[in-house]
Amino acid sequence: MDRSGPRREAVEDEEAAPDRSTLRREGVFVVLTFVGMIGGLLASWFGGPSWLVWTCYAGAYIFGGWYGLKESIEAIQEPAVEIDLLMIIAALGALTIGAPFEGAMLLFLFSLSNVLQHYAIGRSRDAIRSLMQMRPESAQLLRDGEEVTVPIDDVEIGEVFVVRPGDRLPLDGVVESGETTVDQSSLTGESVPVPKAPGDEVFGGTINETGSLEVRVTREAEESAISKLIHMVEEARSEKAPTQRLIDRLEQPYVLGVFAMTAVAIAIPLGLGHEFDPTFYRAMTLMVAASPCAVILSTPAAVLSAITAGARQGVLFKGGEHVERTATVDAIAFDKTGTLTEGNTRLTDVTVREGASLESDNDRLLALAAAVQSRSEHHLAEATVEAAEERGLEIPDASGFEAVVGKGVHATVDDRTIHIGNARYFETVTEGEPIVGLETGLEAVRSLENDGKTSVLVARENGDALEVLGWLAFTDTIRETAAETIERLRELGVERIVMLTGDNERVAQSIAAELGIDEVYAELLPEQKVDRIERLQQRHEAVAMVGDGVNDAPALATADISVGMGGAGTDVALETAEVVLMSDELSRLPYALALSRETRKTLFLNLAIAFGAIAIMIGAILTAGIPLPIAVIGHEGSTVLVCLIGLRLIGFQGP
Repeated sequence: MDRSGPRREAVEDEEAAPDRSTLRREGVFVVLTFVGMIGGLLASWFGGPSWLVWTCYAGAYIFGGWYGLKESIEAIQEPAVEIDLLMIIAALGALTIGAPFEGAMLLFLFSLSNVLQHYAIGRSRDAIRSLMQMRPESAQLLRDGEEVTVPIDDVEIGEVFVVRPGDRLPLDGVVESGETTVDQSSLTGESVPVPKAPGDEVFGGTINETGSLEVRVTREAEESAISKLIHMVEEARSEKAPTQRLIDRLEQPYVLGVFAMTAVAIAIPLGLGHEFDPTFYRAMTLMVAASPCAVILSTPAAVLSAITAGARQGVLFKGGEHVERTATVDAIAFDKTGTLTEGNTRLTDVTVREGASLESDNDRLLALAAAVQSRSEHHLAEATVEAAEERGLEIPDASGFEAVVGKGVHATVDDRTIHIGNARYFETVTEGEPIVGLETGLEAVRSLENDGKTSVLVARENGDALEVLGWLAFTDTIRETAAETIERLRELGVERIVMLTGDNERVAQSIAAELGIDEVYAELLPEQKVDRIERLQQRHEAVAMVGDGVNDAPALATADISVGMGGAGTDVALETAEVVLMSDELSRLPYALALSRETRKTLFLNLAIAFGAIAIMIGAILTAGIPLPIAVIGHEGSTVLVCLIGLRLIGFQGP
């Protein structure tokens, strides 16, 4: 048993479920309590000796109240008052007025309830433990041409390990040789095995299916995707939901209120001349009925189950607060590149302007552009450099690189400054000065954009003038699941779907029309995306922003819920977003929304059951005078019921 009370421990920390040996010991105590309770009842019925009757009841009280008394004493030292103390006082009160069986029954059902709660809450922890078991303890490394078995904690970045069909990958890495398919469902929630070939990234804890691989390690054991997932899910379990925080704040006043109500229920009837024994008995019954065990446990059982279910499906909620808040989302803003599109931008057109001083040399234009873009991390820059390398071009050195966010870049190549950017960029750097060939370039760019391509101009400084040398055009592929995802979000009740992108207007409108997006805001700078998010927040209850966690960081931080893409391989997404889609699949987003809404419904149901049971029992006690055993059954039954209802979410599969 850990250091907090049985009810509180199920709410507050990861030790809510004791280890198996402690749980077995609690189970034995419950059995002994039951034996003592029944033994005392039978001995009393059949006229057994007094010492036997009281020995049996004494055993029931000792074993049934052992943990509750222990935790009550520790709580008082904090100081705090817990529900355990209510149950102990009620049981002793029953004993005082000559109802030892009722007191023993209360302690039996209370301790049995605790054991069932510990078992139930422990199931969600077992699901996380199963993640840990998916990571092998050792790896088969290739050292000096031989395979050696090495603990994964001793493997260094850059070493190569071997995996055969059916093996679990021990660490994250990049395939050096071999081809196979890998089951990544445990990490990303993908239901279909993913093909892997040289150059592809693989993750520890996933299962190699068909072929043998040699993999070069890219992350140490504690930095692997599976390790981060385990760590962050455990952290999320300690982050309380708003409903749970509210209940925690009310727990102490509520318990003290129950004590006060009990005192009043004794004092007023006695002051009116009623007999002590029935008055005290009714007061103890009221105390049991009004105890908030079910209320306190109504939230954590559901929220922890939801976090566990999400992790199983490749959705990481980084705290109970985010589970609840996601349920209220009624507007979603998407970044375009890498979110609605695949993010594998390709260079499609390299064109030298007719009459430019580059003599119509497309390869030279591409080499100059790649030299500048090699210093940038923008997706268009990466596509430019990749295309130059594929053509086998020699990329010259560049110096003095500078970027104007959302507009363009420039650097010095062969002692002359090269500028690459959109129309707004050239307006910025030239402050309205004429540029040779600008109109021709802009006309070509508009034509390419009408075809759904993203285009930039490449210009070079010639003395005091700036000359457009040519233009580059790029394209990206819309995700196969994007249209279906948006349709499912609408079915779930999302009222507004918006695209926020720094790309040009025509390309953005073309993609939005294909996907059925409501609003499109293009050619936005990071601060303008923030402004659009704030405007959406004025019109909607809660706004979610979906992006890659890097370029969209300000907008993600501003949104009510930030959703990061591709957390299995993206450290930044894991660190910045509140909800992370571990696979690079938009299709997990509707699942996350549906899970959070089902969790909220479960919370409402549990709270209704908990408060309803209290109200019904108190009403029945005051009007019909129901006995203590019935109040005990109603109290403990509602407590176990809300736990079991919350645990249903572990198996949630989506709409």
